[in-house]
Amino acid sequence: MAGETESVIKTMLAMQRHPWEQGVCAQALYEAGREELWIPMAHDAIMRQSRDGRLGMVGGEAAVSDPAANGEVCLRAFEKTGDPFYRMGAERMLQYLKHGAPRTADGIICHNNVSFEEGFSPCQLWIDGLYMVPPFLAVMGETDEAETQIRGYIRHLFDDDAGLFFHIIDTESGRFVRRKHWATGNGWALLGLGRVTEALAEQGHGTAAEEIACFQRRLLDAMLRYQLADGRFHDILDAPETFVDGTSAMMMAAAVYRGIYHGYIDSSRRIAAETAYRTVSERIDAYGLIHEVCGCPDFTSEGTSAEAQAAFVMAHSWRERLMP
Repeated sequence: MAGETESVIKTMLAMQRHPWEQGVCAQALYEAGREELWIPMAHDAIMRQSRDGRLGMVGGEAAVSDPAANGEVCLRAFEKTGDPFYRMGAERMLQYLKHGAPRTADGIICHNNVSFEEGFSPCQLWIDGLYMVPPFLAVMGETDEAETQIRGYIRHLFDDDAGLFFHIIDTESGRFVRRKHWATGNGWALLGLGRVTEALAEQGHGTAAEEIACFQRRLLDAMLRYQLADGRFHDILDAPETFVDGTSAMMMAAAVYRGIYHGYIDSSRRIAAETAYRTVSERIDAYGLIHEVCGCPDFTSEGTSAEAQAAFVMAHSWRERLMP
């Protein structure tokens, strides 16, 4: 399996990447302990930092929250090397989020600075952003703001009846742009909530960490109600006519493995992660490309993607930590 994961990593590094893809791939390599890879990726994200502070800005001119996915690896590169170049990159990203990024009327950082759909304002929240922004804020010590952002995503996008997140809302009009329980979007949320839980616990905010972990467990259990026998999910969780997706399954597995490792997810959830991990492992081709996942560039059909590769690397890394 180690050789297979190495192949997945090599293929991931061969893929073209937008800001969020650079960030999640670098984060996956950080979690895998591959500093010979994630530090150069942090370096390049800073080299491609926009004047206003957004990291890794390749083909992402509209992106507001996505560039923050690169933030933690820049901070960790500073901690590893002592080079202020990395700290400055992280700080500039933080200052953009705090002072430059467009926000909703109630202070939640928007996902983009434009609308990709006619008839909607740019003042939109995408559930993807729960992974991009709050974890970076938390590791930078902005714990109150991280919690504020999470509460905003819950307020605007959480479907309390289903226990799941909707995908996109235009907060200016109050209308949903995409009122669907997108599996990968809920996977992004699971991963983001786990990272914030750990950052808060590390900084001594135990009560807040447990509150977020409790919410994450609720989201996880809601997702698992829709898990298929092979461990994966339909692209829209509650729409069985949609294609079967492995990205969300790997995001779920990574969140479960790391949560068990850190003690905020019960080990009984491991079977769900193991089933998904085995199935997705069987969808890796001879080149290391993972198939039957939510595919780029529009993420509305089956294909391949950098984030699927990254989620598998994350799941493998945390799974290895649990092995006796």
